[in-house]
Amino acid sequence: MTARRAAAETVQSRSHRVRDILRLAQPPIGRFVPGLIWGLLSAAAAVSLLAVSGWLIVSASIVDSLVPLSIAVVGVRFFAVSRAVTRYLERLSGHDAALRQLASTRADMVRRLIPLSPAGLGSTDRGQVLTALVDDVENLQNLPLRVVQPLGVAALVAVGAVGFIAFVSPAAALTLAVCLLVAAAAAIGLGWVFGSRAEALVSARRAELSAALVDYFGSLDVLIAYGAEEQARARIAAADAALRRVVDRASLAQAVAAGMVSAVAGAASVWALAATAPGLLDGSIDGPWLAVAVLVPMVVFEIFGTVPVAAASWRSVRSSAERIVDVLPDRMPPELRPDTGDDVDFASTPTVRMRDVRADWPGGAPALKGVDLDLRPGERVLVAGPSGAGKSSLAAALVGFLRGDGEYQVGGREAADLSGPALRRAIGLCEQSPQLFDEDIRQNLLFARDTATDDELRDVLDRVGLGAWVRERGGLDARVGDRGALVSGGQAQRISLARALLRGFPVLVLDEPTAGVDPDASDALLRDLLQAAGEQSVLLISHVAPPAGTVDRTVRIDDGRTV
Repeated sequence: MTARRAAAETVQSRSHRVRDILRLAQPPIGRFVPGLIWGLLSAAAAVSLLAVSGWLIVSASIVDSLVPLSIAVVGVRFFAVSRAVTRYLERLSGHDAALRQLASTRADMVRRLIPLSPAGLGSTDRGQVLTALVDDVENLQNLPLRVVQPLGVAALVAVGAVGFIAFVSPAAALTLAVCLLVAAAAAIGLGWVFGSRAEALVSARRAELSAALVDYFGSLDVLIAYGAEEQARARIAAADAALRRVVDRASLAQAVAAGMVSAVAGAASVWALAATAPGLLDGSIDGPWLAVAVLVPMVVFEIFGTVPVAAASWRSVRSSAERIVDVLPDRMPPELRPDTGDDVDFASTPTVRMRDVRADWPGGAPALKGVDLDLRPGERVLVAGPSGAGKSSLAAALVGFLRGDGEYQVGGREAADLSGPALRRAIGLCEQSPQLFDEDIRQNLLFARDTATDDELRDVLDRVGLGAWVRERGGLDARVGDRGALVSGGQAQRISLARALLRGFPVLVLDEPTAGVDPDASDALLRDLLQAAGEQSVLLISHVAPPAGTVDRTVRIDDGRTV
């Protein structure tokens, strides 16, 4: 019973989180209502246009006076123009609201992921995260555009049309109401029976294709070197075929539902004709109004035809929300520190102090088992130790990627009381595999400070020993390639340091800066990096000893402990 109750609570919690994502995707009322109003006016203009046109055509053949016909002609022109204008305003207002909310939603998703990166996403498939942040979040904009607004307009127009036809012919109004209910049930029911499973699988299949593509292009050199490129390409082809199959099934289901709505629409007009025609004999209705009663259902069902699309879009949007929930954990792993806290800036270079700091990686893998460390302003300290000793884990704890138990102070303040951004403004990390973007050198530096001038960029490149190299490459416009493919490992480290210097971190943590660098060039790289830091404090994490005289002291770490 306890296990069953726990499973039910898990399902309920997941449903609540899915609803939270959907609420986040829906624009606020004040921004959403204008698009709904313009859409309703556009649909009303379409109904009115056909009603007045039908009345005008029939009246022109049986009346002699031009006065009512002139009024009807003016009405036709008015509704034709107003339909186009209100349709444009509907698209403008609706898309503006949806896209503004999409930007807010995507920013919120990124904020939720920031505390998990990189320590909390190590076991997460990159393709799933990419699909969730790009395709699934973008699909959420269909909630207001293709679900809520069309359904709202269709429902209001249907009620208004039935009410209008009731004044013309109660029997025709009854047939229209019955046919609309049948069409709604058919559109939703048939779409759910034939397409719900396929529509739910579209996002999953898209994620599998994205993961296959990311793995293929991200590891193409390794795949070719080991003769596995053909198998990776076959995986892409299989994922693409699976995606096409579910898309075809979903499209077929939507087509079946739309076809049923069209069939009911034709039946509604025929039924309306059969119900109102006897009125011509007893004089309860005349020819022009009979035409109105027969023609209005056609345009009402044209508007009502968005219901199958809205039902399919709803299933797709909900599936995307579920996938986003699966990527975003419902709670922060206890091994990670939250980003909340005091948002402060240090006026000067702070002192870093650690006493008996312990930390684990998510999942319980031990990282630090008791680390003591002091880093005074302007000091250069080397952290040495064998591979797997915990050096990179120490770097992750220093910048707040891992939650450290024990005493950890920055500038006399408990690091646990500082917000994640505040801690990372004080302590900057240059990782052993720097992230370079497929842009030019200028843009890769401007990520650190977008107000920097070209002269400031050239100056910081000179400080890290890249000035002459950049000039030979053609200046700041030179490209670095995807993930720095067009630069060497040492050059990538220097660009990363230049970015850190431009940002102005008071304390710099250099994590294995000579990784992937030729041993003959490692001394020169370490000397340049340490000299370029100037008055900043530097914690150098390296298994390679730096040149003599470049560090003030050495701290050794082994098995997660300082020795």
